[in-house]
Amino acid sequence: MENNTNKNLILRNLTGKRTSSVPIWLMRQAGRYLPEYRKIRQAKGSFLDLCYSPKLAAEITLQPVRRFGFDAAILFSDILVIPDALGQRVSFEEGLGPVLEPLTPQEPLLVDRVDRLKNDSLHKLDAVYETIERVAAEKKDDCALIGFAGGPWTVATYMVEGGSSRDFLKIRRWATCNPTSFGSLINTLTDATIAHLDAQINAGVEVLQIFESHAGVLDCFGFDQWVIKPTRRIVDTIKGKHPHIPIIGFPRGAAAQIPVFILETKVDAVSLDQSVPLNWASSEISDSFPVQGNLDPIYLLGDPAELSVHVSRVLSAFANRPFVFNLGHGVNKETDPKSVERLVEIVRDYNHRSPKET
Repeated sequence: MENNTNKNLILRNLTGKRTSSVPIWLMRQAGRYLPEYRKIRQAKGSFLDLCYSPKLAAEITLQPVRRFGFDAAILFSDILVIPDALGQRVSFEEGLGPVLEPLTPQEPLLVDRVDRLKNDSLHKLDAVYETIERVAAEKKDDCALIGFAGGPWTVATYMVEGGSSRDFLKIRRWATCNPTSFGSLINTLTDATIAHLDAQINAGVEVLQIFESHAGVLDCFGFDQWVIKPTRRIVDTIKGKHPHIPIIGFPRGAAAQIPVFILETKVDAVSLDQSVPLNWASSEISDSFPVQGNLDPIYLLGDPAELSVHVSRVLSAFANRPFVFNLGHGVNKETDPKSVERLVEIVRDYNHRSPKET
């Protein structure tokens, strides 16, 4: 048995150790709900320019850790820096979110465009790796540094749809009607994702998360082809070079396909969205396998007393396994920072009442 002050709670849970204290970090813990972030964003303007400004991006990465005492800092960046670095036009517009120049299977120069994506370099992302180096030098040892990328399928949805989508009709039609050309795009993105994650590790990240945020729009056959297989190739390649780096998979909306995702991709841990029932997860996912999640972020907008009830339910459901507390998705921009502060207090108070450790 180890003292729970040993470095580092998140790393230990993600490698299969159950600690007496539950570590906590939140998706989108840095961002629009924090006044200190809004001040920087207002001065800088462009969201992508902010992502490529190492000094400012490092400061934003560390802001929530300083304010709330999270057990991890997640790199301030975006999953769409990959298509941007590969030459696709990407912008972020107020009220619309990301806007991209769409790729289409009917485009006469599609093959040339995919080849250009393959052959282009990722040098534009050097600023992201400098951000990581800055954070790694400044953070405390007991705070893990998490890097990330979007899953190839999810990144492709933005590239093909031209932004967010309700029905994902364009990309699902392309993947179904012309799987060969679509597979070329997925392979390109898989290669780029591997290179991006490898560079993040070399710069200093200690954990990786793969955000497959739109996995839930696929049936089981598409899920296998466009989520499981690319993720497995990413995990195999990264683990071959960096076997000590834990990789968290986040197949949002995957529901009953989560067990096969765990089995086939060989991720080290799975992050659950809020739609996953607690009882189901407890029974269907081996209690030796690390889990992260899965409080609905909407509770951070509600009554503090209700927040305590729902946090306790999550903590109790995953009490007897390696576990990292998180949300089922990102912090809403309307969230009061005091609610996040209260959330951290609840988890820390629970830790004081939980003596188990392995």
